[in-house]
Amino acid sequence: MSKTAQFPAPSLAALSPQTMVELFEQLPEVAFFVKDRAGRYTAVNGSLLRRVGLKERGDLLGKTVAEVFPSDLAARFEAQDAEVLRTGRPVRDQLELHWYADRQQGWCLTTKLPLRDASGNVTGLVGISRDVRPPGETAEIPAAVAEAVSWLQQNYGESLTAVSLAQQARMAPGRFARITKRLFGLSPQQMITQTRLQAATALLESTSTSVAEIAVTCGFTDHSAFTRTFKSALGLTPTQHRSHAVKTPGRWH
Repeated sequence: MSKTAQFPAPSLAALSPQTMVELFEQLPEVAFFVKDRAGRYTAVNGSLLRRVGLKERGDLLGKTVAEVFPSDLAARFEAQDAEVLRTGRPVRDQLELHWYADRQQGWCLTTKLPLRDASGNVTGLVGISRDVRPPGETAEIPAAVAEAVSWLQQNYGESLTAVSLAQQARMAPGRFARITKRLFGLSPQQMITQTRLQAATALLESTSTSVAEIAVTCGFTDHSAFTRTFKSALGLTPTQHRSHAVKTPGRWH
């Protein structure tokens, strides 16, 4: 028996919430949280505590967003949580207003993933909100860029180009491209493709809609173009991905 065969590979399933908290303590620009099905915090990192103006984890654990955020933010966060918990569909890189440290408003990219038990039932969610700022600066993401990204997240199924997305931000294409590259590490065209693939992935995992129909819904020119793009990005065809998702319902999406 080889030496490597004597040691079983570690499983992500063995990660405890506390281990995840300790990991995210190293990322002050990221708020990390775990919630149960009732939307109550069960694990948080220090970054989230600082954002809501609290010092002790015990002051936040067991509470809902309605108990710590103002009503406008709380309503939006609650609706987002409820959708993930009800449908099991993740939220990925949602650009939204959040709090930075000491309740200062700023833009974040939020991702929320459903947590499931061995039977595939949703038992809660895990998420992060990552500050969106130019590297080395404290300035917020320009409002016009935020509006364009928000528009993209609602209209990815339309016929889009890098130029048309820049027009939504009321910017010259070159300037818009420089800003998105600096903020997100993506070109405008990459942002369009990523948004479409995220939407398509969610539909493949949570609906029985045909691959061809998903391709059209998500803005791809045809089934073949969708399949090529999907496989290039995820390593599987859409059909293979759907089959894999069905066979592994207990995983984090």
